[in-house]
Amino acid sequence: MFVFLSKFLPLFVYPLGLACILLLFSLVWTRQSIWPRVAVLLALILLVLGSNPYVALGLARSLEWRYLPSAELPQSDAIVILGGGTEPMLEPRSIVELNSAGDRMLYGFWLYKQGKAPHVLLSGGNITWLRDYPTTPAQDMATVLEMMGVSEDALWLQSKSQNTYEDALYSSQMLKEKGIQSIILVTSAMHMPRSVALFEKQGITVIPAPTDFKVTQARWQELFQSDVTALVINLMPAVDNLSLTSSALKEYIGLAVYRLQGWL
Repeated sequence: MFVFLSKFLPLFVYPLGLACILLLFSLVWTRQSIWPRVAVLLALILLVLGSNPYVALGLARSLEWRYLPSAELPQSDAIVILGGGTEPMLEPRSIVELNSAGDRMLYGFWLYKQGKAPHVLLSGGNITWLRDYPTTPAQDMATVLEMMGVSEDALWLQSKSQNTYEDALYSSQMLKEKGIQSIILVTSAMHMPRSVALFEKQGITVIPAPTDFKVTQARWQELFQSDVTALVINLMPAVDNLSLTSSALKEYIGLAVYRLQGWL
């Protein structure tokens, strides 16, 4: 039930979901009142702010830049890659495919080829009530890495987890059984603050290796060095910015809820 609520309830906190609730409220409110107009105005403000690059990139940056990659990562006992970067081989796909978070796979592979650790633990299971696929994200990641030339013997699969907390819980159990206390953790930069805190709570020493950055130094500077034409364009609503705002809010909600659960 917790997994379901953690996926369902935040949908009504993100700008799009909350705006829809406010618009619905304005439609069903039949009495003569100012409140329907207030609801429509608030919905508009939410959508405009949420789809603004200054808000979207600012929220994403506040998460992504907490663990900026160092020039040279030290070696460790294992590389842990969190699931979320693959799509299963379902018709009409011919192979397992990478999605927008597929950089997790590329960066994890690159670190392995650099000799940063002798083993790679792949973490990710299916939420069966949401999507009952024949393979798990951990298995799909293994398929991709084996296609790239990583030996099956170097891969450890953890296919039980259904959220980030369980990623840390079950992966840490596997690591400790193998006598491993230090890892290089690979996940999306926005997801890294929550992931690091969860693994450290399990007693694992974490070397963060963030990837899949949405905010680069150049993009951030462009926002404040634009001419009038670019400024006008930046102020126009854009669905990509709305999606990025929702992703950042998801992480902040996750941090708050996990802390209340005592998981952080």
